[in-house]
Amino acid sequence: MSIPIPSRQLFIDGEWREPIKRNRIPIINPSTEETIGHIPAATAEDVEAAVSAARNALKRNKGRDWAATSGAHRARYLRAIAAKVSEKKDYFVKLETMDSGKPLDEAVLDIDDVSTCFEYFADQAEALDNKQKYPVKLPMERFKSHVLRQPIGVVGLISPWNYPLLMATWKIAPALAAGCTAVLKPSELASVTCLEFGEVCNEVGLPPGVLNILTGLGPDAGAPLVSHPDVDKVAFTGSSATGSKVMASAAQLVKPVTLELGGKSPIIVFEDVDNLDVAAEWTIFGVFWTNGQICSATSRLLVHESIAAEFVDKLVKWTKKIKISDPFEEGCRLGPVISKGQYDKIMKYISTAKSEGATILCGGSRPEHLKKGYFIEPTIVTDISTSMQIWKEEVFGPVLCVKTFSTEEEALELANDTEYGLAAAVFSKDLERCERVTKALEVGAVWVNCSQPCFCHAPWGGVKRSGFGRELGEWGIENYLNIKQVTSDISDEPWGWYKSP
Repeated sequence: MSIPIPSRQLFIDGEWREPIKRNRIPIINPSTEETIGHIPAATAEDVEAAVSAARNALKRNKGRDWAATSGAHRARYLRAIAAKVSEKKDYFVKLETMDSGKPLDEAVLDIDDVSTCFEYFADQAEALDNKQKYPVKLPMERFKSHVLRQPIGVVGLISPWNYPLLMATWKIAPALAAGCTAVLKPSELASVTCLEFGEVCNEVGLPPGVLNILTGLGPDAGAPLVSHPDVDKVAFTGSSATGSKVMASAAQLVKPVTLELGGKSPIIVFEDVDNLDVAAEWTIFGVFWTNGQICSATSRLLVHESIAAEFVDKLVKWTKKIKISDPFEEGCRLGPVISKGQYDKIMKYISTAKSEGATILCGGSRPEHLKKGYFIEPTIVTDISTSMQIWKEEVFGPVLCVKTFSTEEEALELANDTEYGLAAAVFSKDLERCERVTKALEVGAVWVNCSQPCFCHAPWGGVKRSGFGRELGEWGIENYLNIKQVTSDISDEPWGWYKSP
């Protein structure tokens, strides 16, 4: 089912342009370890051209081409993009599967979500028109005040490799809905569908320069994008370590940032769950979905001691039924991790856990039937102590750590004992308990009796070292708006503070 990888250049000002230094980066298929193509490698010179194109698009015709148009006008483009992505769905799905290694069925859902997200933010763009000149009630009748919502300007968007086009869309769609122009820098580990999105922009007639797409390495392309003085805001999704660097660089120009970073999310299973099999399936879905490479993975299982043995036994049985294969094979539910570097990193976490005294209950190795590709069996680790590296640090792979608790208070203490705060899940038939635990969890999202469902209609983001700001929902578009107060004196009477001359 594989298809040729298209050979693209950088997408700048509505054109395909060769990188100024003419460098390219190989594309490695994580299922086969083979080079299947190349992407252009942007540098600071290309960033300069892309930012200039975005700035010109923002200001062109005094903003009337994009930034100062109505939300309804921009919504038409967003809906056209959604329709075009749907039209090319099979093509995008195959490219995403080859490039990222995620199972084909997952890629189908991701590309569907791309279209849904553009449709949703088309609605948000239209709603923006009704929010203009929003009245502000004042205590003095002689003054009248309202609020304008205007695009923040040129935005730099840096997206990750685990959901290549979808995570980029989470940024592109609200930024364009708000009237911003943008430069996207996707991860060099999975950029193919993001580059192909440039062709979609041309096919729907998006004004040149409104969206520019630069592939390349972080230090060469991402860093100069973040520090560029004509970039008014940065939205970044990636590791906490890189997020800290982004924030420090943006701080030099007091530039606003939105950061969606790592996680080490807990999943709490209480003794009163109605159906252990239902909870077991959600538990493995919460950590093995997307080949375990998801920032919100509920990778720390806290299970009540009274049901731990039975529940973990069910987990092992469910896990051993997961089909690990080439992502294009029918029924595949676990593909390879993204790269050799990621494979080695995950295997090192597993070996370190063993040396620290943990038990690898199942998995932990390369599947015997797959001699090539960066495949790792879904892994369950028990006999965990809270000081272990694998319990504290984000593995970003198909690894679940298991620890027991005896009381609700202990479960919450263990759940919150982390530098991260992206997401969490809780399982119990006692809805009052679920509500208590939900309020007490120090995270940005909580799932009750499920794990990982995510919709573009609801806000997304974390606390602590998982970042700040919210993407998606009506909160997502606010990231890209400047709120301007306008206050008028509507009285003919003098102000009277000074004596008349």
